[in-house]
Amino acid sequence: MKAVIDNGLVAEHNAKLQVNLQADYDALAGILARRGQDIEKLTAAAQSFAVALPSWGVGTGGTRFARFPGKGEPRNVFEKMEDCGVIHQLTRATPAVSLHFPWDKTDDPKALREIANGYGLGFDAVNSNTFQDQQGQEHTYKYGSLTSNNAATRAQAVAHNIECIELGQALGSKGLTVWVGDGANFPGQHNLRGALERYLDSMRGIYAALPADWLMYIEHKLFEPAFYATTIADWGTSFACATELGPKAKCLVDLGHHAPNTNIEMIVARLAQFGKLGGFHFNDSKYGDDDLDSGSINPFQLFLVFNELADAAQRDGAGFKPSYMLDQSHNVTDPIESLMNSAVEVQRAFVQAALVDRDALKRHQDNNDALQSAQALKHAYRTDVSAILAMARVRSGGAADPVALYRASGYREQAAVNRPAKAGASSSGIV
Repeated sequence: MKAVIDNGLVAEHNAKLQVNLQADYDALAGILARRGQDIEKLTAAAQSFAVALPSWGVGTGGTRFARFPGKGEPRNVFEKMEDCGVIHQLTRATPAVSLHFPWDKTDDPKALREIANGYGLGFDAVNSNTFQDQQGQEHTYKYGSLTSNNAATRAQAVAHNIECIELGQALGSKGLTVWVGDGANFPGQHNLRGALERYLDSMRGIYAALPADWLMYIEHKLFEPAFYATTIADWGTSFACATELGPKAKCLVDLGHHAPNTNIEMIVARLAQFGKLGGFHFNDSKYGDDDLDSGSINPFQLFLVFNELADAAQRDGAGFKPSYMLDQSHNVTDPIESLMNSAVEVQRAFVQAALVDRDALKRHQDNNDALQSAQALKHAYRTDVSAILAMARVRSGGAADPVALYRASGYREQAAVNRPAKAGASSSGIV
């Protein structure tokens, strides 16, 4: 694995923090031992955890009004791999990248795959884009893509998704994520049932092109840009479509794609129960689909999601393997720092969920003891597992404090020199 940041600097950084880290780790080990829990098993579990990076997330995002480019942001997919390599080198929790086409399309997928492998990276599900018109595109998606009233537009959108599958195969991916912004902004703008019928007809064409060992992830979104009616607006519609299409179609849960205060953990439980939980886009939100850093607003909700995932894993065994990915937009922070922090926060929720005493929780539930049932979850959630996460990183060759080491390395400053800003050269892919 190619080190983007000098491994000597990583070793020096870890050595300076080792004494305090070991003391914190030993203290936590004692606390957990009194609960009958083995810190070494939890650390091994943390080392095994992985969440994919969004290629577009290493660039700077934007708002409806403006985009403010960040210094040294990647200008092409190969520079994105370098940034993703830094994140994985320091966190050791992000070994795969999810690409978005045509933003990340390259004429040399073999070279891209080799470069990614050099950074210790593989490729997660690929993403299609039929929510933007591309240069030279014959038919517009302004009024819909897979649901368009125009048969030629639908065919164009289907062909693009099939091309994404072919590009993904060349890179070693095993999945396709499909999100469409199709919908209506006015009552009567389109026939609500007819739009879904056209969507399913289009998706059948894409589904038929899936390789035998691939999955299709159907992503739902409550609103934007269709504010009156989004065709795939909720988990129920996503579930119905995935069921209609077949066993290779699964539902993808983006934490930001719901109305405020939605019980997302219950949605997770329902989809897992019926075998249609495909994976996640992890982020956070306050008012709407904000794509904030994971765990920055509601870390307890993130923990409750992983509590349901831990329950499903216990019930369903090794066959339960949802896909995990970050999906965020960074406007006022360094994207690399935000993605590192988010990877750690998702990993934290995973470890905290493993701390739940499931036997005790079941007893409280069986006895209808609502208070103690809730406290069983809070007991695990309140446990600071930072020492476990840091030790897992160090043992895997990462950094005890990824952000501190990243800043000390001067990587961003050097990137600004190597990647001078140029109008239209950003490969952010957000705005």
